[in-house]
Amino acid sequence: MTLTQDQAATPPNPAPGGGVPSLSAVRPTVSPDRLLADLVPPRHFAQARFSTYRADPAHPSQTTVPARLQEVARETAAPRSSGLKALFGRRRAAPAVYMDGGFGVGKTHLLTSLAHAVTAELGERSVAYGTFVEYTNLVGALGFLPTVEALATRRLVCIDEFELDDPGDTVLMSRLLRELADRDVALAATSNTLPEALGEGRFAAEDFLREIQALSSRFEVLRVDGEDYRHRAVVTEATPLSADVVARSAAARRGAVLDEFEDLLAHLATVHPSRYGALLDGVEMVALTGVRPVQRQEVALRLVVLVDRLYDRDVPVLLAGDAGQHLFSEEMLRGGYRKKYFRALSRLGALAEEGRRLAV
Repeated sequence: MTLTQDQAATPPNPAPGGGVPSLSAVRPTVSPDRLLADLVPPRHFAQARFSTYRADPAHPSQTTVPARLQEVARETAAPRSSGLKALFGRRRAAPAVYMDGGFGVGKTHLLTSLAHAVTAELGERSVAYGTFVEYTNLVGALGFLPTVEALATRRLVCIDEFELDDPGDTVLMSRLLRELADRDVALAATSNTLPEALGEGRFAAEDFLREIQALSSRFEVLRVDGEDYRHRAVVTEATPLSADVVARSAAARRGAVLDEFEDLLAHLATVHPSRYGALLDGVEMVALTGVRPVQRQEVALRLVVLVDRLYDRDVPVLLAGDAGQHLFSEEMLRGGYRKKYFRALSRLGALAEEGRRLAV
């Protein structure tokens, strides 16, 4: 893809006639430098620390996993061996941990807490933090070896939502992790077990270890049990907002954008997913009218990426339409990308509830 100079992080331009601006009118451009600079914990988890993680006493792993991750932070931040000791002694491999568990059990909170702990000891340039998709986009923008060289300067690389549904991307990420591990970079990753699989074994962990064959012996699997704290399996269980309320609320809020759902979906097809973060620069609320079930898988997958970027940035969403509990079809929710869709529904539900609270 062609990457040009970044746009400024300012709200979208007002619509002609002074109306509410539209996200569909934004044409973001993103430089490779910005892709690297954006590999930081999301704004949603800016205050996440081990001390703010609220463990559920009913699930002991929510206490043991944070304790282990604090040890990992200390191991990662410890001085590396050098000189004769490094040449002739047995160097301990950099830590590599993988957190498995269902949606909303706090894995991302713990991953960002680990990132913040290492950053506090070694400085901002010591950690790279991104989702699986953001790293594959980075490789697409920079090339494989330049990506390795850039990330090898970090002491810790965190990968949130490691995905196993695209064989090509999975092989790419496995190779990237192997290169980084060989360069003594600590690794931490998360993934999800589907809600219906909880309690039936480490299904996601088994898949993960199988796909990273060369690294499987290095990774320590940490299972985080529990229930989704958001308690969302659908976009929202409340009565949908009217189009008038959505439009009025958007007009009353600085930094809001207002789009017809189908127009936004069509626009997303013209923007590379690596630019969806830049698409939201300066946006403080996304208001959508005419929300209806998504019929095509490629359209649904682009929407999932946008929801992830909205959630990362804590951007509330106003929804008007008739999608209700059926934004994604039953076929999609049973298919190979079902983890992405369940995650998106959970996250969009939380953002929609925040939007309802702000509606006027």
